[in-house]
This record gives sequence, C-alpha cells and structure tokens, in this order.
Amino acid sequence: MPIYLYEILGDGEHAGETFEYMQKISDPALEQHPETGEPVRKIITPPALVLKHGEAQHRALLSDKNIAAKGFTRYEKTGDGTYERTAGSGGPKKLQR
Repeated sequence: MPIYLYEILGDGEHAGETFEYMQKISDPALEQHPETGEPVRKIITPPALVLKHGEAQHRALLSDKNIAAKGFTRYEKTGDGTYERTAGSGGPKKLQR
C-alpha cells in the first residue's frame, strides 16, 4: 500500500505539521487526523522510484566506445572556440568557431 503525506490545517497547536499515512489507493483522502481529529489535506508528492540502473551503467551508456557503436560523434572543448572529436569516426577531427 502507498504511503501518503498529509498536512494538518487550522490554527491549532499542530497546524502546518505533516504526517505520513498508509492507505489503499482506492481509499478516499483523509479529512481529519486519525488520532486528534484536526482537519488535514493530502499533499501531492512525486513517487519514490527504484530504477534498475546506477551510476556505472550511466557512465557506460555515455562511454566513447558506446557512442561510436551507436553511430554518433562526440566533440569536447579543448580551447577557446576549438573542439576535438573524442568519439566516433564521422565528421572532422577538429571544429573551430
């Protein structure tokens, strides 16, 4: 079940505080704090995603070898207005402004 974030409303002692509450997706949003009865509102937050890749995989995707294998060319800045090809075989070896 997902965990939702709620904010306590009103001008009471706990106004502005937040709390987490686990409930089914199909359950209606809470209107009152489950323990104190104070009015609350649901705060929309981004989901916590667990992705199946890490920093090492990201570096591998952007490696010179992988870029060249996919048919792309990469240039890196080497000086003021000068770029040298670091990956791929298409295009000139240097670009200048």
